[in-house]
Formats: sequence, structure tokens, C-alpha cells
Amino acid sequence: METPLDVSSSSRIPPALRGILPLLIALPVLLLLDFLLRDSLFTTYILSVIGVNVLLAVSLNIVNGMTGQFSIGHAGFMAVGAYLAGITSLALKDVAISFLPVAVSDQVFLLVALLVAGGSAALAGFLVGLPSLRLRGDYLAIVTLGFGEIIRVVVTNTASFGRALGLSGIPQKSSLAMVGLWVFLCVLVARRIAGSSHGRSLLAIREDEVAAEAMGVNTTGYKVRAFVVSSFFAGVAGGLFAHFVPIINPGSFTFVKSMEVVVMVVLGGLGSTTGAIVAAVFLTLLPEGMRSVFGLLGTESTLSQQVDQIRMPVYGLLLVVLMLSRPQGLFGTKELWDVVPRWLPRRRKGM
Repeated sequence: METPLDVSSSSRIPPALRGILPLLIALPVLLLLDFLLRDSLFTTYILSVIGVNVLLAVSLNIVNGMTGQFSIGHAGFMAVGAYLAGITSLALKDVAISFLPVAVSDQVFLLVALLVAGGSAALAGFLVGLPSLRLRGDYLAIVTLGFGEIIRVVVTNTASFGRALGLSGIPQKSSLAMVGLWVFLCVLVARRIAGSSHGRSLLAIREDEVAAEAMGVNTTGYKVRAFVVSSFFAGVAGGLFAHFVPIINPGSFTFVKSMEVVVMVVLGGLGSTTGAIVAAVFLTLLPEGMRSVFGLLGTESTLSQQVDQIRMPVYGLLLVVLMLSRPQGLFGTKELWDVVPRWLPRRRKGM
């Protein structure tokens, strides 16, 4: 009689490699994709924009989805990261590491700029979150909205940030591999948080904050930690954005941008990481699809130039339809693998 196999396949992997194995698998794939698309500038740009939006949506989902808070100032943290990463890269523009190839040296300094961007945004998230996350519901939304507007006004009136004209001359060092690497890390962190004891505490806060506090969960502490992690990746997204667009200006980080990210999270489903990814990809490609349609209709000189104005009513219409037909979002709180058809083969428990 055969004995059931009860040893997990993950036990075959050395313990020292289990933590970094996903990264070791993803990095060669990203480098290969970057190499294959090195001559396709438009495709690289679109995929980079998708990557930044996925970073923003997945990171905001940690706060709005997993923790059940309502933040609408994500563009403010993105702006902090974008401008400080830009200033850092401008300061290091004429510096190179002598014993490394120029391309590798550029990526090292880009990584330094992104860490500065993420660290500064995380610090801003801590300073904003520590007092304000004692608030709940609409009050927290108002605080985060105010923070985003304060950041926009500050950069508009600061000479070192280019004021209203924006910051230009930032070295365009971003690569598709670097964007994909940070997207992968953000998704991995979100999934690890969701499966940890910290994630269960965040879910308890989302379901009933009073009950969670009564059970001994430090609600303010967990909310601040989630806010800091979310702000860190929003800052990295801003830093990446600053390194593949010719110029960054305050108009790129308005309340409208924050609401776009909120729409992505709500459309995908509050609490679903894969839902946020799918919604971010869809809503990023939607304007490009609209431009293509308008071009085929021969209205390139009129409607295609107004896509940025047309897409917001389209987003609103999508939300109205979604709230009427599926209020919990496309995936609800589930992930993609939880909603695939039951007839697809699944791995048996213990294998």
C-alpha cells in the first residue's frame, strides 16, 4: 500500500536559499526581458509606467485593503520620492565607480537614489502616520489629503525643486529590469505580510478595530507600520518615475493622481494584491487604447489630445458600474489563484 506523500516540496530547498529563491528566479527573467526590449523604447516606457502604477496600487492596498484605513494622499509620498531621488541623481551625475562598467555604475547610483527616495517617503509616512493614524475613517482621509496638497505646494514654491516648471536634467538611468525588480519586491513583501502574524493583526484591525484592540492588538502601532511600508514603496515608485520621464513637475502629483491609485485598489478589490495588479495594468493601458481608437476614427487632432480629460469620467463610470454589479471589486479580498475555475488542476495539500 502506498503511503501518502506528506513532505512539502519546499523542504527540498536548502533553508538558506528559501528566502532569496524568488529573487534569484525573477532577476534573470527581468534582465532577459530588458535585453529583448532594449530597442523598443515605446514598449519599455509603457511597461515602466505600468510598473510604477502597480507599485503604487499594491503599496496603497497594504493600507486601504489589508488594514482597512482610507488614505487618499499617496501622490504626496510619490512626490517626496520623485523629487529627492531626482536631487540625489543630479548630485551624483558626474560621479562613477571606477572599477565597474559605466552601465553597472549607473544602476548602482540609481539604486542609491531609490533607497533615498523610499527612505525619505517612509520617514514622511511615519511623521504623518504617527499622530494621524489614531484617527479613523473620513478623518484619516482628510489628513492624508492635506499632506498631499502640502507637498505639492511646497515643491511648487521651492527653487531647488524647480518650482512650477519642475525638475529637469535628471539622468534617465531607469531600466525595465530595475522597475520590474521593485515591483516584484513590493508584491513579495505584500504577500509575506498578508501571510504573517502582522498580516493577521492588520486583517483584524480591518474587520473590527475595537475588537482587535480589546484582544490586545496594538492598533496604532500596526497601522503606522503598514503606513510606513506603503509610503516606502510609493517613494520608490516616485523615484523610478523621475528617472524615465524627461521632467517632473507638481502637476504629476496632484489629488487626481492619488484618486487614480485609489480607483485601482477599489476596482481590483480591497485586500487583494493580484486584484490591485490587474486593475493597475488595465487602467494604465486604457488611455493608450483610447488613443489608438481615436486615431483609427480619424480624430487624432481632437479627441486623442483630450484623453487625459476623458479618462476621468470613464474611471468614474467604471466605478459606478462596479459598485452596482460587484461592490467588493473584481477579486474582493481573494487572490487570482482563489478564483480560478475549479476544474483547473491544483496542487494537493502536503505536496
